[in-house]
Amino acid sequence: MATTLPKVSAVVVGMGWTGGVIACELAKAGVKVVGLERGKGRKTEDYYMVHDELRYAQQYGLAQDLSKETVTFRNNEKGTAIPMRSYGSFILGEGLGGAGVHWNGQYFRFLPYDFEIKTKTIERYGAKKIPDGMTIQDWGVTYDELEPYFDKFEKMAGISGEPEQNPMVGKRSNPFPTPAMKKTPIMQMFEDASKKLGFHPYTYPSANLSTQYTNPDGIERAACQYCAFCERFGCEYGAKADPVVTVIPVAQKTGNFELRTESNVTRVLNDGKKATGVAYINTITGEEFEQPADVVILTSFVFNNVRLLLNSKLGKPYDPKTGTGVIGRNYAYQVNGANSIGFYDDQEFNLYAGAGALGSEIDDFNGDNFDHSNLNFIHGAGIRIAQAGLRPIANNSTPKGTPAWGKEYKAASLKYTNRVLSIAGQGSNMPWRHHYLDLDPTYKDVYGNPLVRVTYDFEDQDREMVKFIASKAEAIMKEMKPTTVQTNAELKNYNIVPYQSTHNTGGVVMGADPNTSAVNSYLQMWDAENIFVVGASAFPHNSGYNPTAVVGALAYRASEGIVKYLKTPGSLV
Repeated sequence: MATTLPKVSAVVVGMGWTGGVIACELAKAGVKVVGLERGKGRKTEDYYMVHDELRYAQQYGLAQDLSKETVTFRNNEKGTAIPMRSYGSFILGEGLGGAGVHWNGQYFRFLPYDFEIKTKTIERYGAKKIPDGMTIQDWGVTYDELEPYFDKFEKMAGISGEPEQNPMVGKRSNPFPTPAMKKTPIMQMFEDASKKLGFHPYTYPSANLSTQYTNPDGIERAACQYCAFCERFGCEYGAKADPVVTVIPVAQKTGNFELRTESNVTRVLNDGKKATGVAYINTITGEEFEQPADVVILTSFVFNNVRLLLNSKLGKPYDPKTGTGVIGRNYAYQVNGANSIGFYDDQEFNLYAGAGALGSEIDDFNGDNFDHSNLNFIHGAGIRIAQAGLRPIANNSTPKGTPAWGKEYKAASLKYTNRVLSIAGQGSNMPWRHHYLDLDPTYKDVYGNPLVRVTYDFEDQDREMVKFIASKAEAIMKEMKPTTVQTNAELKNYNIVPYQSTHNTGGVVMGADPNTSAVNSYLQMWDAENIFVVGASAFPHNSGYNPTAVVGALAYRASEGIVKYLKTPGSLV
């Protein structure tokens, strides 16, 4: 028998970046908020001197326990989905701060083109440019409307970036709050080569602080030490912006926010038109609780946002046969197959040092920054070189033709430890009618609830893009004068086994039409006005960038909408 708790104004499900931002903003506005996180609590002290590559990078110490809950996967509807039992293509965060604790800190605003992708593609190329089955749509919000919220997130997080305006991206109302990170020799080589080819390189915007910084909420943080333990690790210095060292402490200081960890939400309680609260299980004691609330805000990862809605029978499930329904629609991923690797016999670099968001990029072939008239794809990729730090277990590159074991392999491995550079494209991914999320009919989690099933594969659009981007990456690499160049321009079927990217998007997408979107531009559900679903699940497609900047901006905008709704209930658009 579940224990019913006292009603609150708002309950937030998932305490990562989106949950942290929303809890902070609502609490500062005087709203009583309960935040539910199914994982354990965390603090900066937990990471003091634990540069343990095996524990965190190889054994996924900050990730969700797949023996309790996972996803199932198939390439198409004819296949049988099977559960992901060990980590591969992506990593699911768990615990206070979510994936915002173990992210790299790479911060990119999406392009103005992204938010109006269907309209702008048709305007430039005509409707025939969009192939049958591709379900791109405008987002229901423009870049200019989101720009103030990007700016707010950047000031909160202390994003580091170059002061000059990059001509390839959207205009900014203010410069970055902190200077760009250090430019290493390999970044300078990349930028010199790119400029020689007529491109526009720049240093990544970074949530790894370049200098000590105090944000508008009074949170003071130290500068990055370039220790190379960012991705899959918590930052012991607090230099990498994450929810645990930025927004969550501010929410707690207001006295309006109550955090409950080890609290796994299993249902959104509702009467079919509105939510009345959530049901959750204490993962330590097994006790069941019901938390009534005026507003329910889902801020967990893509898969869990979709799963909670489907298991709670909220919104119309997507049907790929008819193309109708919205929950589970427009699932997309990231296309990272294009890369060019250079081996240097005559140069050595310090590749062990680095930071998660230390690198340089060009956007000349991202979005619609170039003419697609004679190309068999839309959108594109950012092309980049990164110096995140090559930790010893995961990195052991040798040229093609090197034996896989033995004396010759060992000699080549030692020779090229600090002599190999990689230029890669991080590519966009368009949604298709036959790519979607639904509930698996067979597999369930530890509590008996159906798992999310992923139906997805790469398309010819993706393969054409990879070929094109690989040729540009190779041109830059050759200009950097390595001894040997190896380029990958082939994209096979999607395989969930090798790691590729944790940038999953879609499933509860935003838009201006309830027939093709689950939430409006404030991420308020069309079918249940007091439910807000916030995160990358709202993206109608995925761009050639990391998603956190857009997730943060949407969270700030949704926060404003939730405060308005609590004062005057009803649709916000």
